[in-house]
Amino acid sequence: MTDYAVDGTGVRSKRAMFNTLAGALSFPDWFGHNLDALYDCLTDLSWLPEGEIRLVWTDSTVLAAADPAGYAGIREVLDDAVEGFATPGRSLAVVIS
Repeated sequence: MTDYAVDGTGVRSKRAMFNTLAGALSFPDWFGHNLDALYDCLTDLSWLPEGEIRLVWTDSTVLAAADPAGYAGIREVLDDAVEGFATPGRSLAVVIS
């Protein structure tokens, strides 16, 4: 299992979260910085090593307070990506605190 940390202390917008996730998970240049592109990247992750991928998002309440709609959209995509991740030999888990 490999943990990928997402520090939410400075994340106050959906756009900032896209950038933070892209950096933490080494998203490719084609990442489109929108919810659909986020889902596409999260359900692929072929550029990361095989095995379990665990995304650990700390201080998520910062985004929830600053941009409730953005937070809800990101949370929905994270939940959907975990559910829709179906690459053999790999898995995706998300821990939010």
